[in-house]
Amino acid sequence: MAVNYEYYRCFYYVAKYKNLTKAASAMMSSQPNVTRVMHNLEYELGCRLITRSNRGVTLTEEGERLYQHVAVAFEHLRQAEEQLTRSGGPQEGCVYIGASEAALHGLLLDVLCRFHQEYPAIRIKIRNDTALRALQALRSGQIDFAVVAMPEEPLQRPFKRTDLKPFRDILVGGRIFAELAARPLCLTDLNHYPMISLARDTAAFAFYSDFYMEHGLEFDPDVEVATTDLLLPMVENGLGLGFVPEEFAVEALRAGRVVRIHLKETLPERRICLVEDTRSTLSTAARTLRQMLCAYSI
Repeated sequence: MAVNYEYYRCFYYVAKYKNLTKAASAMMSSQPNVTRVMHNLEYELGCRLITRSNRGVTLTEEGERLYQHVAVAFEHLRQAEEQLTRSGGPQEGCVYIGASEAALHGLLLDVLCRFHQEYPAIRIKIRNDTALRALQALRSGQIDFAVVAMPEEPLQRPFKRTDLKPFRDILVGGRIFAELAARPLCLTDLNHYPMISLARDTAAFAFYSDFYMEHGLEFDPDVEVATTDLLLPMVENGLGLGFVPEEFAVEALRAGRVVRIHLKETLPERRICLVEDTRSTLSTAARTLRQMLCAYSI
């Protein structure tokens, strides 16, 4: 089906603004013309995409599904145009990055600080994502590359992985669990205490599920949070024990807000890695930052 590209462009603005007049203004067109194009698109696709009321435009179920694809396509085109118009050299451009918290605090912030000092005119846009959502954004072309913390495992094409920096988590608890710091515990001992973890759709949760399973145990935390920044305060307030990257806990350990609890079992190493889509071509700005990151490769 060869639908006119301008029809999709018109639909994008109508769906974005939920208003035919605003869509017409954004396209430097007229409302009757926008209405005509929408009717033509619905006829071509054989379904209703919008409904109109006094309050504006509402997308139908089919319209919502179409907009999810159209919005990604237009964002991808916008990024491509920006890369082409601003790719005169490494002094210009914009880099789109997906980053997990562990990767952001464990490596990326330091690299970005140096990068910004050398190339202050290059804009940086960061999505704070779980590793899984960062890979989804990479696959759909919303970011140039992802910098995430992941277990040591291969990725399927078209993704390419470059390991940058190893790190290990530590087990910490609030001051009410101070007596647990006196001697190493077995993993089975932790079943007697509440546990706090990142959510089930994160690489960290999968990592600890596998670690527990290797020792014949089930990882079933009492509390799940969206980010590590939420996990540590909950540990500090005595809601349970939690595994966090050691760098996250340094200040809290020094201040005595948490205690480190040693395990007899050795926690496997995790790695901060750069993930790229081999089908994509990076802008000059993105290539420059990539080279700077790869200087840390293992």
